[in-house]
Amino acid sequence: MKRHFPFPAYPNGWFQVAYADELATGQVLPLSYFGRELVAFRTTEGKVSVLDAHCPHLGAHLGYGGKVEGESIVCPFHAWKFDACGGCTEVSYAKKIPPKAKMRAWSVREVNGMILVWHHADGQPPGWEVPALAEVGHEEWTAYERRRWKIKTRNQEMAENAVDSAHFHFLHGTMNQPESRAEVMGPVLHVHSTTGMSTPRGGVEGSVESTSYGFGYSTIRFKGIVETLLVGSTVPIDEETVDVRFSFSLKKLPDKDVTKSVGRAFIGEVSRQLEQDIPIWENKVYWDHPVLCDGDGPIGLFRKWSRQFYSSSSPSAAVSVG
Repeated sequence: MKRHFPFPAYPNGWFQVAYADELATGQVLPLSYFGRELVAFRTTEGKVSVLDAHCPHLGAHLGYGGKVEGESIVCPFHAWKFDACGGCTEVSYAKKIPPKAKMRAWSVREVNGMILVWHHADGQPPGWEVPALAEVGHEEWTAYERRRWKIKTRNQEMAENAVDSAHFHFLHGTMNQPESRAEVMGPVLHVHSTTGMSTPRGGVEGSVESTSYGFGYSTIRFKGIVETLLVGSTVPIDEETVDVRFSFSLKKLPDKDVTKSVGRAFIGEVSRQLEQDIPIWENKVYWDHPVLCDGDGPIGLFRKWSRQFYSSSSPSAAVSVG
């Protein structure tokens, strides 16, 4: 079975490719995203660079055997050296560096403990920035608790969940059907929802504030059982699969053990809900003109907002399922 989407597999925007602590000084990291092979490295001075992975000389992958020397990465095959901008700085056995000895460099940001790259189908520079979060690294908030999944779907299908009010009650079993309102500000979508969750001591009313910066990066703030920040990351690996990271941080309660136990339960519940969505995402089809009703939430507004993240030069493609 093939599913056809009217939008490309690789939207434009910022996408997390690693956590900052996964790339130490002098370390090289191979990556596979956007249907391409990439290589990340951290220079001696601590700068993170992401390049297309294959050397323009004879095609070696710099992520496998490449090494960092100063502010450059050295190809494992013939020791051609490339700087953080992708320019060849040295060929030890050549008198002249070929003018075409260049590698594509990706725009990179290291923010909120994450390494993000900017993807744009037309090669345009970053159109917005991801803000630093006050909670990250603050003494009143816990370090990230991390979860990760690989799912056969596309970014837009996952992102639409934020405005699909009805499914929270009927699929995930929330106490009530959330009431959601949404507003857009350029590439940012802000959604406020009321919600309720069941606990051993009864129901707890709460709220959810979701802010999406395109399709790759979002923050979700939960209030109710325990104040929680969830940083969500979704990056396409290829035309069929996305890499999903959830990074949870909890506001510490006076009792550390209570913070840990309540936090574990809440993180488990949010993870359970995402895993309930997976078989839906992996087997559903996308209707251009769905039949909607008045309780469905601001899906129309979401889809209108979504159009800005695609370029006409990026064709849509079928996805095989089943």
